[in-house]
Amino acid sequence: LAEFLLDDHQGIFRGPYLRVRLPFVEAPEDADLGVAWAPPGFRPYAHQLAAWQRLSGRGLEPKPTLVTTGTGSGKSEAFLIPAIDHAIWARYRGQRGIKALILYPMNALVTDQQHRIAALLADPTVSAAGVTGGVWIGDDGSVRTHREMSEKHLITDTAELMANPPDILLTNYKMLDRLLTNAARQRLW
Repeated sequence: LAEFLLDDHQGIFRGPYLRVRLPFVEAPEDADLGVAWAPPGFRPYAHQLAAWQRLSGRGLEPKPTLVTTGTGSGKSEAFLIPAIDHAIWARYRGQRGIKALILYPMNALVTDQQHRIAALLADPTVSAAGVTGGVWIGDDGSVRTHREMSEKHLITDTAELMANPPDILLTNYKMLDRLLTNAARQRLW
């Protein structure tokens, strides 16, 4: 097996190896971002800008949007920035409750992404608007219980989430099904 794997001519790992990575194109500096809030100093890539313009929800109807691009290209920011921007706008209009539902296929992705989102929600403009984020993935031990947000984590205490539904909720598809079909959880919505 080792001979097969390592053989320069007959093995499965044969060269030459070529990795083509095109740089992601930045949006023009004077472009209309489509959102009123973005992280300070953040200059989006062109594909993020296009997503922001389609997903902007400040009094507009967001358009269905699919973003497909390489790893590390900022796909998360393509939908997170408009979601946070909309939550700010809605909060200033007195709207409470969930405004954005972010589904991930695995709890590990939820716990990883909550740190990124918590950092965005810690921005002074977002914080001043009172925008909150929460995680509801069940009690599998992967997330510590938090009754308040910080720049490192979102609210994870289910009693707190029920009492004060967050503006942005991260969950997985299985838990979403349970949250939607359990009569005791209807107050969340």
